[in-house]
Amino acid sequence: MQRRFDITIAGEINLDLILYGLPEEMPLERELLSNDFRPTLGSSSAILAHNLAALGISVGFITRLGEDPLGSIALDRLAEKGVDLSQIKRVAGGTCTGVTILLHHGATRHILTFPGTMSEMTASDLNVEYLASGRHFHLSSLFLQKALQPDLPRIFRQLKAAGLTLSLDTNDDPEDRWESGLDELLGLVDIFLPNDDEARRITGKPDAESALSALAQRVPIVAIKCGKRGALVQMGHKKWKILGQPVKPVDTIGAGDSFNAGFLAAYLRGETPDACAAFGNRTAAFSTLAHGGTESFRDPQLLRELLATKA
Repeated sequence: MQRRFDITIAGEINLDLILYGLPEEMPLERELLSNDFRPTLGSSSAILAHNLAALGISVGFITRLGEDPLGSIALDRLAEKGVDLSQIKRVAGGTCTGVTILLHHGATRHILTFPGTMSEMTASDLNVEYLASGRHFHLSSLFLQKALQPDLPRIFRQLKAAGLTLSLDTNDDPEDRWESGLDELLGLVDIFLPNDDEARRITGKPDAESALSALAQRVPIVAIKCGKRGALVQMGHKKWKILGQPVKPVDTIGAGDSFNAGFLAAYLRGETPDACAAFGNRTAAFSTLAHGGTESFRDPQLLRELLATKA
C-alpha cells in the first residue's frame, strides 16, 4: 500500500511562554522581574511533529485549536517546516488554544499549563483514514487528551489493522494516577518512550533498569530517556545503555520530545533500536542549544550540521 506520510500524529498544540531568571520561591503580591522571555512552539505532539519534519520525515498532523492568535502562531511554526495541516480543526468561540508558561530557574522549572482545546479533542475530530495514510502513528500527552482517551484503544486497533506501527509517550500525569486506559494501550503499541521518572511511576519499580525490564514484557521496543545520562533500550531480551551526548545546554525544555523525534526518524529509516536511541540522544542534546524545544531545529546552520552527521 502506498503511504502518504512517514508518520501521522494526533495531539495537542500550544505555545510555550518561557520566563528566565526567576527565583524558585516567589513571594505573593510582588512584581518579580525576569531577565529574558521567549515564546516558542510548545506541546509534546507539536514539538515532535515540527522536529520530525525538520529531520526530513513527512508528517501528517491532526489537532483541535481555537480561532485565536496563539493558535495561529503555533500553526505557522508547523507549516514553516512543511507539516501537513489539512485535517486540523479550528473552533470559533468557546475554549481557546491552550498555553504553557514555564518559569525557568536554571536546572529546575515551574510548568503552568492551561489545557484549553487540547483536553476537548474527541474521536469525532479525527479522520482515521487520514491517520492510516502514514507508515507509523504516534500519540503523546495521553493524560492531557481527556476527551479522546475512551476511544484510543479502538483507534489504535484500527490503525494496527491498517498496517501501521504505533508509538506512545504518555508524558507526565498531572493527577499522578497513571491510568486512563494506559495498561490496554501498552498492549497495542510497538514502541514506548517514557522518561525515567514516568517509567518508574508507571511500573512502581525503584529504578529505571527494573522499570525497563517490566515494560519490555508488554511492549516490543522500550526506550527510557534518562536526560544527560542517555537512554536505556530493550527489545525482547536485548538491552542497550546508550550514553548521552555531552553538551553545554542553553535550555532543556523539549529535549525529551526531541529525543522522540530522533528515535522515530531513525526507526523509520530502518535503524536498529540502539542506533535509534543514539540518534535520539543526539537530537535531544541538539535541542538544548537554543531556547525551547524547536528553536535549534529552526536554525538553518545548526540543522545543517546535525543532518550532515545523522545516524
